[in-house]
Amino acid sequence: MWLITTLIAALAVTAVWFIAPKKYQLGLLALMLWGLAVMILVDHIMGYGGSGPFLEMETDGLIENGTVLGIAMLVPIFTIWEIVLTMSKIKGKMGEASAR
Repeated sequence: MWLITTLIAALAVTAVWFIAPKKYQLGLLALMLWGLAVMILVDHIMGYGGSGPFLEMETDGLIENGTVLGIAMLVPIFTIWEIVLTMSKIKGKMGEASAR
């Protein structure tokens, strides 16, 4: 289920990227989300043994719910994206101040 959660986030951000202003750098966020989705897909393919479902609702790890695991994987992506936005905003203000 964490694959589906990530794919939904990647599709949603990609759709918004087409209509939103470029100052939000949604292209970068979409790229990071698609990268995460591809990594999870490769993990699923490599770990699939043929017995049982390909998409699982539960995991054997620390986070047992697949949806919660997908959301937990999205949190660092959005955090990094916010840091990049903040740094570019600060860099833009510093560039304006030095041009004066």
